[in-house]
Amino acid sequence: MAGTSTREIIVDLLKRHQQLSVTELAKKLDITEMAVRRHLHSLQKEEVVTSQLVRQAMGRPTQFYSLTIKGEHLFPRRYAPFTIGILQDVEDVAGKEMVDQLFEARRQRLLVEYKPLFEGKSFQEKVSQLVSLQNQQGYMVEVKEDDEQYHVTEYNCPISEVAKQYPVACACEKKLFQELLETDEISCRECMAIDKTAYCHYVVKKNKDR
Repeated sequence: MAGTSTREIIVDLLKRHQQLSVTELAKKLDITEMAVRRHLHSLQKEEVVTSQLVRQAMGRPTQFYSLTIKGEHLFPRRYAPFTIGILQDVEDVAGKEMVDQLFEARRQRLLVEYKPLFEGKSFQEKVSQLVSLQNQQGYMVEVKEDDEQYHVTEYNCPISEVAKQYPVACACEKKLFQELLETDEISCRECMAIDKTAYCHYVVKKNKDR
């Protein structure tokens, strides 16, 4: 593992072995337990590693360390190629219309799931709620209000690779936003899947009759 830092090796070891004690890590790394604890402390502060006290058959309980969900996400996950491959298979077997129906079904499912969170809220509160939901899904959203309109910028899109092959994904996303915010005044000015920009930019306005 030449050129790899000690903390990266610790993360790799925890991924491979699921959980390890300080003593076990020190032996595998051939460094002192104090040095291991220092790295683990840093990784815990970053929420990459967590610990659990486990009782032993003999002797005192031992602290075992493992990766958090955040730590697991440090490892490559090639979901996009897999998803695109599945969609291409569906298209080959049942036609493009079936793929469109799948994305529409996803939109309807999310609408039913999210709609109660928006009920009884002002338009501004609905925009904030949408931003919160998108951030929970990893979209890295930033919103700015300007002259009675909102500029919603997404700096990460988990489905961008899929949307490049199937633009219907973006169309359904925009329609979902319109239904949740109860406005037709949503325009996508830039899209990383279509325009090859580093972000997606939506301009959102409240319907004039609302």
